[in-house]
Amino acid sequence: QVHVVESGGGLVQAGGSLRLSCEVSGNFWSVNAMGWHRQVPGQQREHVATIHTGTGTNYADSVKGRFTISRDQNTVYLEMNNLKSEDTAVYYCAAGVTRVGRPYNTYWGQGTQVTVSS
Repeated sequence: QVHVVESGGGLVQAGGSLRLSCEVSGNFWSVNAMGWHRQVPGQQREHVATIHTGTGTNYADSVKGRFTISRDQNTVYLEMNNLKSEDTAVYYCAAGVTRVGRPYNTYWGQGTQVTVSS
């Protein structure tokens, strides 16, 4: 099994900061790209940031310059600064995982709520 667990969400005032963490554990060969998505009720889930194997990263235009994604082995972080009310959402971690004898697959966490008050 593969477990993806997020932490670090919460309530913060506009202009404040939060740091999300996501750890992948379980039985797998390797974790490849890792990233964050977010979803507001009634809307589609949207990409926020991805960090690829190595140091390559990409961000949604709406968070560039404010959010930073980083990684330490099988844990990925999302440092969120200058938060805005429109950043309020449930944030989901996604990890591309290779398991022995199984096809490459993306695993998702259960999500962590981020609420930014104006």
